[in-house]
Amino acid sequence: MKKTFEMDISAEVQQALKTGQSVVALESTIISHGMPYPQNLETAHAVENIIHEESAVPATIAILNGRIKIGLSQHELEQFAKHTTPLKVSRRDLPLVLSQKQSGGTTVAATMICAKLAGIAVFVTGGIGGVHRESEKTMDISADLMELAQTNVAVVCAGIKSILDIPRTLEYLETQGVPVIGYKTEEFPAFYTPASGSMVQSRLDTPEEIARCMKIKWELGLDGGIVIGNPVQQEDAMDEAVIQQAISAALKDAAEKEIEGKDVTPFLLERINQLTKGKSLKSNIALVCNNARLGAKIAVAYQARL
Repeated sequence: MKKTFEMDISAEVQQALKTGQSVVALESTIISHGMPYPQNLETAHAVENIIHEESAVPATIAILNGRIKIGLSQHELEQFAKHTTPLKVSRRDLPLVLSQKQSGGTTVAATMICAKLAGIAVFVTGGIGGVHRESEKTMDISADLMELAQTNVAVVCAGIKSILDIPRTLEYLETQGVPVIGYKTEEFPAFYTPASGSMVQSRLDTPEEIARCMKIKWELGLDGGIVIGNPVQQEDAMDEAVIQQAISAALKDAAEKEIEGKDVTPFLLERINQLTKGKSLKSNIALVCNNARLGAKIAVAYQARL
């Protein structure tokens, strides 16, 4: 059946996929909703440079004018970073955004879908979505988790955003059969801090071990992703008491303003940045760069096994 949607793969990414060079997918909501301008553009450039340094090719994914873009040009990246009212595109939004010729940043879930369509196995982000606090009242659970249960892409992250309920998120992932690996750690990272108090399923200490796990999982026919928790470096981490205080205050502000759904996370990240006087943003940028380096190494190791 002829495809109705349109997908553009950049020349660099096309060449890499054709010749067997490693490719790393990158999401775009981190640019459109996770950071202010110009830090978002600076971070996007830094992350792409790191991936190139590790002998892999970056593929930033976004929706522009109703087309899936796998790999943004410098002009497109800048245009996207400066966009003042981008949509936040997850699994449920993709058909409408594409059919209406709209533009938007792809979440973890949507980026995984697009990466799989393009044949990219490794995806780097900051932190994945999860089960929100007080989910027993709101039923607010990120679509990222269901995507991880069914889409064959490995996701390198600094854990689950600490604004969420980390133990419940890990329990949900276990129920869905999603392997959760700690890179050089037995404890799952908490985004701004290296530790959360919750244990991972398994610790692996090399990109090669992770790549082997990926290959065996999918050879077994076990559909779904893998979560690789890569702790933020200690020198870039936030003080746990400071960040928890900021999170509590931000959650209270969100409740008072009756902010719900997909608007919650961007609001909380911005408010936490304000409350920590920019320190959380610096930590966020550092952990994304740290994830990019590991993700590229994993992609190279995985490609070597194909």
